[in-house]
Amino acid sequence: MKPTLIMVGADKGGVGKTTVARALLDYFAANKVFARAFDTEHPRGTLARFHPDIARVVDITQTPDQMRILDTLNTSDVKVTVVDTRAGALTTSLEALRDVGFLDAAKAGEFNFVLFHILGPSLASLSEIAETAPFVADARYYLVKNYINDATFFDWDPATLQTYFGKVKHAGDVTIPKLNAMAYEQVDLAGAPWSTFVANKKAGGGPAQHSFTLRGYVRTWLNKNAEEFDRIRLLDLVNGRA
Repeated sequence: MKPTLIMVGADKGGVGKTTVARALLDYFAANKVFARAFDTEHPRGTLARFHPDIARVVDITQTPDQMRILDTLNTSDVKVTVVDTRAGALTTSLEALRDVGFLDAAKAGEFNFVLFHILGPSLASLSEIAETAPFVADARYYLVKNYINDATFFDWDPATLQTYFGKVKHAGDVTIPKLNAMAYEQVDLAGAPWSTFVANKKAGGGPAQHSFTLRGYVRTWLNKNAEEFDRIRLLDLVNGRA
């Protein structure tokens, strides 16, 4: 199986990048696909708080940490790597991948490269597409509308949208639906993966006393996310069938 690097990011903060990264990790776990993760929100590491067993906090601007991610893609037994980029670091992270030759290696077929670009509801967020376009010609590129923060998207006229979306060939789209606010807050307080909360377990193992109602909201949300990831054939991609 060819190693797959999945980058989740944006050059704007507050758009829910880590929420999407967490959803991806739960999706892979539910489908028996082993994945590891790198959290570039150094030194705090929000993703690592929810997935301490598989996520490591790194500073992607530093060469040793770049080596921890890229030099182990072929040697690791885990062939799916999810990188949650810190706020404002998408372009600089893509520049680093270009400068070390990773993008050329992906173009040559050595790796699968997938980018989930989390969009905000503002025109400024759309302008990120133009900045990202030069790096994703040979990537599986998905523009993600994340409604987790009550965002409203794309109120502009079709010509305006085409100005930005037309800059990237073969861009796909993914929609992450709204999750009940109280459910989101309770999972955050639990510090557990979404699926662990649904299973009514604590982050470190053992039974919990989570609300049946809130667990139901999270379960439904996870199922909707899984439908989106199935629609873009994400499992086929990481398993070399797409």
